[in-house]
Amino acid sequence: MSKAPRLSQAVSEAPQVLPAPGPGDAASPRTQRRLLSPELVEAGVAAIDVLLIVAAGLLFSSAYYSITGSASNAMPYGGMGLIVAANFVAIMVARRNYRLKDLVLFSRQAREVIFIWFGLCGLLAVVAFTMKISSEFSRGAVMLFLAGSLGALLGWRQIVANYIAQSLQNGLFAQKRIIVIAEEGQSSSCHALLELLCYGYAPVRTFEISKGELTSPGVTASLRYKLADVLQLARSEQIQDVYLVIGWHNERTIDGVLTALSALPISVHLLPDQRAARFLSYRNTYVGNAWTALLQRAPLTRSELAAKRSFDVVLASIGIIIVLPLLLIAALLLKLDSRGPILFRQRRNGFNGKTFEILKLRTMHVEEDGSNIKQATKNDPRVTRAGRWLRKSSIDELPQLFNVIRGDMSLVGPRPHAVSHNSEYEQRIANYAFRHHVKPGLSGWAQVNGYRGETRHIDQMKHRVQHDLWYVNNWSPWLDLKILLRTIIVTLREPNAY
Repeated sequence: MSKAPRLSQAVSEAPQVLPAPGPGDAASPRTQRRLLSPELVEAGVAAIDVLLIVAAGLLFSSAYYSITGSASNAMPYGGMGLIVAANFVAIMVARRNYRLKDLVLFSRQAREVIFIWFGLCGLLAVVAFTMKISSEFSRGAVMLFLAGSLGALLGWRQIVANYIAQSLQNGLFAQKRIIVIAEEGQSSSCHALLELLCYGYAPVRTFEISKGELTSPGVTASLRYKLADVLQLARSEQIQDVYLVIGWHNERTIDGVLTALSALPISVHLLPDQRAARFLSYRNTYVGNAWTALLQRAPLTRSELAAKRSFDVVLASIGIIIVLPLLLIAALLLKLDSRGPILFRQRRNGFNGKTFEILKLRTMHVEEDGSNIKQATKNDPRVTRAGRWLRKSSIDELPQLFNVIRGDMSLVGPRPHAVSHNSEYEQRIANYAFRHHVKPGLSGWAQVNGYRGETRHIDQMKHRVQHDLWYVNNWSPWLDLKILLRTIIVTLREPNAY
């Protein structure tokens, strides 16, 4: 399936909002089109979710009994589908997953659908077992129904994300008439305001506040005239909202504008200050009534560590069983191709800076683990013939599954660097040591975003570290699963390791 266009792309390609036509103006081609209502689209997606699940209950159960050649009534599976659909949609509504801004993000929707689907199916299985009604259904038909329904929901979500993104770009959603009051020159560069335009918010007029009006000790006469015009326009044009693009440090101006607009029975919104916007993207925490932005999170809690460790041990154990024949073949190739041990060991820094020995398949004629280690480069003469293929396919990294079982590493986390490189980067890159708040991983957020393989310049390493720090501050089990899935895709499509 094709990916839904990114929201940033939709923002950059937002259509130019035209002024509202006056009483005597002819309707523009855009106003003649039947515009979409966000509320109607959101309700429609929920309704089709129900239909998909119920239809899947009937279709897949009938298909199962047709394939197996046994006779059975498919109607009970339709009833089961209705129960599952009602609970699924109710949970999705409770988690506010039908909002337009969430529906356009396929990755978020896929994560939510999978999480809710498996949780709901597990809960209903326990209920069915407790009430002794599970024997009335074929396990094969139920499994086919659950897998088929999940696939149908994910496919539907991809279609919805593509459709909404395209509609946003083409300005097909019903417009919400607003007034913008902005500092001079700020309205065109405010990202939040550009995103509002994508969602159908149409500024009827933008009022700019000059620097002189901002710095004046009181509300100037010119600003009073502008605010009077705002009041008049809001009443005559049926304005629904007013949005302020004013620096948060200009409290006097903001208070003056609010005082003037208090006569209007409409909402007034203050858009994020450009300097504060990046801090607002961090996770929020509350201590009583005090709000804080969590700029640096504490190390994982005991429950989070237990969840991550369980995830690592289970998947690493399964992975070792699956790749063991491949490792044996690789070991044989290495022995036939060059002299030396099969496994290469090198000291790396792990959790809290603790040193451990990382395991890899030996891919070079040399074994470096000292104070001066040179990174592998393209066409590096140190790499053996078999090693070149192993590095290209990242098979040489698979023995690190044993590091995961031993507890030195995690499946997902910042990639560990050699001790000598670690010492260098700690001195040259700010906050580098914060990477060690979690265990290093076989793959990480930086690697699936293009920062894998050789780092020729310090700026490349800085970008890698920025991604590592983001991962540490935003860790979740679902993020780990997402990174693992993307690692498989990146490894197959973009082999950058030498």
